[in-house]
Amino acid sequence: MTGLLTNLLVTALAVVVTMLATMAYALRTGTQSIIDTIWGLGFVVIAAVSFVTSQVLGDGLDGRRILVLVLTALWGVRLGAHIHARNRGTGEDPRYAALMRRNTSPVIPYVIRTIYWPQGAIMWVVSLPVQVAMYETAPLGIVTWLGVAVWLVGLLFETIGDLQLSRFKADPANRGKVMDRGLWAWTRHPNYFGDATVWWGLFLVACAHWAALLTVVSPLLMTHMLVNRSGKALLERRMARSRGPEYADYLARTSGFLPRPPRRSRATP
Repeated sequence: MTGLLTNLLVTALAVVVTMLATMAYALRTGTQSIIDTIWGLGFVVIAAVSFVTSQVLGDGLDGRRILVLVLTALWGVRLGAHIHARNRGTGEDPRYAALMRRNTSPVIPYVIRTIYWPQGAIMWVVSLPVQVAMYETAPLGIVTWLGVAVWLVGLLFETIGDLQLSRFKADPANRGKVMDRGLWAWTRHPNYFGDATVWWGLFLVACAHWAALLTVVSPLLMTHMLVNRSGKALLERRMARSRGPEYADYLARTSGFLPRPPRRSRATP
């Protein structure tokens, strides 16, 4: 327990340093949207710091440590690389541009309060299963491998969904159209569903001890943010304003989050 408490303090410090470094870069370049690229990589930092700290303190099972580090790194690096490639050369994200236009106070306290403190705090809370798992001594069992399977489903949904959308947007013939093919026919947000599923998987990996059940706050918070706050809800409000009847039809026949076969279009006899 002492080792885990130490780990929680060390990772909190690592998050603060990561957010401050990101903020410094964002203020110098005028692109607050860099935080979106750092989001996934921040979890990799937490996992790496937890791995080293747990090794130094001599707690936990080496196999589980390595497994959790690899799973977190694969997810975080892929997400960071995808967002970096997607945003490269596009300038500031309209969401952050609007946020900065509303500022009437000194800029550093404002961006800490509205961007870096909330995202850093959420990152640390969501990472709790990763941190707890590093200190568990139980052997890798059926729940662990079930968690890996759930994590893999999430990663595949996220990766395939992002790839399908990138290819769709790259075709000039699709300009102004709604992506409703592949995984996007089964859920309006395969990337967000995949993201949430990854963290439900990591939660299961951490459940080698009953106390890890408390870290259910992690996937619950991530799912809440993706469905009700910064993900699905925000994106769909913006899409509804800009896409018109085609998007309304897509909403009517396609699941909002959990994948399922699409309903018949209202335009179909």
